[in-house]
Amino acid sequence: MTTTRSGSPARRDGEAAPRTIDLETVLNLYRAHADALGVARDAQRALLSAGRGMRPKLDDVEAELTYLLVRDVRPARIVEIGTFHGWSTSWLLRALADNGTGHLDSYDIVDHVLGTVPHDLSAGRWAFHHGDARAAPSLQPSTIDYLFIDAAHTARFARWYVQSLLEKVPVGTPVTVHDVYHRSRAGRFSEGRVVLDWLGHRRHGHFTASAKAAPRAFQEIAAVKRSLGLDEVVHQAAPNPMIYFTKPDRVEQWSRQDGGAPLG
Repeated sequence: MTTTRSGSPARRDGEAAPRTIDLETVLNLYRAHADALGVARDAQRALLSAGRGMRPKLDDVEAELTYLLVRDVRPARIVEIGTFHGWSTSWLLRALADNGTGHLDSYDIVDHVLGTVPHDLSAGRWAFHHGDARAAPSLQPSTIDYLFIDAAHTARFARWYVQSLLEKVPVGTPVTVHDVYHRSRAGRFSEGRVVLDWLGHRRHGHFTASAKAAPRAFQEIAAVKRSLGLDEVVHQAAPNPMIYFTKPDRVEQWSRQDGGAPLG
């Protein structure tokens, strides 16, 4: 097994992180990690019913894809921008725990997450940074192995993280951005439009399981989940607006262009 640039074990067999996140990759990850995902879903269901004040924003498919990608990539360092009540945080930590390696740094201007994430899940693998991520010197994009963004859903904030994070994380780094496809297309002046324009300028695709933007992907994932016995709802389904991609290798300066199309 090789190591990541942070010195922790890399993904199994020393393989590089996938350059493309597409429907075939996603379906194969469901099949490969079906048993572990079933255990994780049960644990998350128990966490949700434990009365800790958890208020989930990710639906099941979004949470599961995040878990599966972390299991596959085996990142040494995940950065999460936006925690709210910790549903995404707990899924990220559960994936790291199941990997047996890796650390999560979470950033938010509110600290609800400190009362919702169990200590046995967070101990030794999590640091919460209370405050505006834009002013956090600890971010250091060059050390990020997986980037998860679900914070201020404005074009202004998106322009910040495009220039300060997406432009600077290593090529091939997996990135997850929430609240892009509430409809079949991202809003004209939305956070999602900024990110899609950045990807489009690099002719780089993205994956979404949004029922409205990518109904085929949504339906095929649902079918595979049924076949694996993973279709019982943990958290009530939502529009699946999240997108997934890896950092493109084209590094020319970002500018507004038409966005790319979903993969799948």
